[in-house]
Amino acid sequence: MVSQETIKKPLFTVDSVLFTVHEDTLKVLMVKRAQQPFKGAWGLPGGFIDIDLDQNTDMTARRKLADKTGFTPNYLEQLQVISGPDRDPRGFSVTLAYFALVAHQSVASHIDSVEMACWMPISELKELTTAFDHRQIIELARQRLKQKTLYSMLPVFCLPQKFTIGQLMVVIETIIEKRVQRKSLMRRIEASEMFEISNEKISSGGRLAQLYSLKPDANIVNFERNLSI
Repeated sequence: MVSQETIKKPLFTVDSVLFTVHEDTLKVLMVKRAQQPFKGAWGLPGGFIDIDLDQNTDMTARRKLADKTGFTPNYLEQLQVISGPDRDPRGFSVTLAYFALVAHQSVASHIDSVEMACWMPISELKELTTAFDHRQIIELARQRLKQKTLYSMLPVFCLPQKFTIGQLMVVIETIIEKRVQRKSLMRRIEASEMFEISNEKISSGGRLAQLYSLKPDANIVNFERNLSI
């Protein structure tokens, strides 16, 4: 019979992959670790579930994001459960990963375990020393983001309050790394019924471009077919 003292409890953690499109570049929110394990390496904002503070894993994710980056997103979507004996040098670990696409804003750490937080271009991740298996989790989230961009209106949630169709196209094309058909996008915008047309226009490429905004109660709309590219 195995004694209770010899049974090792798994580590339960939550990590969040937050993407944004800023300066026509897809970026991910990263933190530089100030403590072991992987001190000095870059990783995702997250940490251990605290049963005294967190009623669920959503609360864990938001609490850790606020502490480590100063950022609290409007929504988070569950990505995947990742587990294994070799993911964390402290023992067998189970991680619930979340992801979201958000508008760009300044971030700053408010906790001693993080040296700094910043938005990192996806293209620069291969040059970084990363903690745990966070690089693989980011890639999983990136593939999910690409898929959702093709069949939903998710990309609008990282745009400014008022935006043009051209700005929306840039976000979509930056995420999927392909060109999209403007006519197909316009049909999708009309079908979604998520948007209000502003009376304002701005100069864009030598002409005036119509400004759009999200309706106050707008939710992400999904479509049966992928966006035409």
